[in-house]
Amino acid sequence: MLRTPVCELLGIELPVVCAPFGPWSEVPLAAAVCEAGGLGSLGTAGRSVSDLQREWGEMRRLTSRPFAINHTTRPLDEDAFQATIEEHPAVISFHLAVPQDLISRAHDAGILWIQQVMDARQAAEALDAGVDVLIAQGGEAGGHGGEVSTLVIVPQVVDMAGETPVIAAGGIADGRGLAAALALGAQGVSMGTRFLASEEMPASDEWKQRILAADATDAVKVAGSERILPPYNRPGSFGVPRALRTPFVDTLRDSPEDIDPKEVVPRLMQAVHAGRGDEYMPFAGQSAALVHDIQPAGEIVRGVVHEAEAVLAGHHR
Repeated sequence: MLRTPVCELLGIELPVVCAPFGPWSEVPLAAAVCEAGGLGSLGTAGRSVSDLQREWGEMRRLTSRPFAINHTTRPLDEDAFQATIEEHPAVISFHLAVPQDLISRAHDAGILWIQQVMDARQAAEALDAGVDVLIAQGGEAGGHGGEVSTLVIVPQVVDMAGETPVIAAGGIADGRGLAAALALGAQGVSMGTRFLASEEMPASDEWKQRILAADATDAVKVAGSERILPPYNRPGSFGVPRALRTPFVDTLRDSPEDIDPKEVVPRLMQAVHAGRGDEYMPFAGQSAALVHDIQPAGEIVRGVVHEAEAVLAGHHR
């Protein structure tokens, strides 16, 4: 099986990371990815510490393998971060800013740090902060991202990173993407949209079916999203979300004044916590165009790796 140095560092078997999905519960998905040999991730946004601790306990009951707990600056919840330190996962992942103080706290506790970056400036900050792994995320990605394409940012960050491993993200949904990432100098891939269309992801079937039906051009940057999403609460934060188009997304772009945050945000969060939200802002990247079926997460991990091996061996058609 395909194995790179970052696998040894993270304690995983295969160079595949499942991206975190913010406020959506994803314990069954993350555990399945871990059991298949990849790195599963758990988001923390929009949930109480007690809810998160319950999820972390369930994760540890489902798998004894390493997993990542993710935080962002939209917003950073200090109580949740401190609870994460006390939980002592193998890895903390972070994106939207580079928080030197939080990285130091994680390292003091013996926790590895994966930093997602969207441009060269962020990559330089992360390297100066001593992160353990970089995720170079191209603008094709779903959720919050930048503008630089994966084909550019991955080799650019690899050239900067020296001995620090780089994982590629953005527009990757199959083994061809993993093989391409390795050719660009990355040591693995992080995938989000592909895992949204997994059996274990507790999102609505309507959302998954929309991904299967989507073209790359259906995944758009959501202009006006700051009107209904939490504010950033750390310096240097940036990133605009990408989602599939809906009437709500179009209204945010064309007539944001028609959307009342006080009325919409509670309904949106209620929908999200129920595994929906697809009628509002169904996060997905341009790789939705490459997703054609809903599979168990373990099959996705193994299939991506097997296809990459065939591509690298010259046997793929």
